[in-house]
Amino acid sequence: MKLFRNILLIAGFVLVAQSCGTIIQGTTQQIGISSTPSNAAVTINGRDIGSTPLMVDLKRKDSHIVRISLAGYENYETTLTRKVSGWVWGNIVFGGIIGLVVDASTGGMYKLTPEQIEAQMRSNQARVTDGENTLYIAITLHADPQWEQVGSLTPVQ
Repeated sequence: MKLFRNILLIAGFVLVAQSCGTIIQGTTQQIGISSTPSNAAVTINGRDIGSTPLMVDLKRKDSHIVRISLAGYENYETTLTRKVSGWVWGNIVFGGIIGLVVDASTGGMYKLTPEQIEAQMRSNQARVTDGENTLYIAITLHADPQWEQVGSLTPVQ
């Protein structure tokens, strides 16, 4: 009776361990996204997600392109890449080829990096101050045809 119970316990453990990554960490991962200044628009894989700061659940089996934008600032873009998680060793140690297949297909064997995105938004405006007055200069590569030209810069020779 004791032998039968031990065999059942071992068999149960092996079945559970066959897809360690999927069971332990799931198929999605929570990623924190923030920016300075905050309230920047976030798009992931071309889809609008919301404004910073926010937390988002992303599928582990795919890489994701994150774009953060805010008027008056340069866009920030980064890629969340998948790396093999340590939980895959549970499958390898216990010989769970079925578990490896399950974890690979569901994404449970992966971990997205980085786990946090902290975008330091850089202003795309230059500012010159002479003590009393402030002159703001905005540089753009593509002018809107409806804008009115109020001046131009000439090179100093």
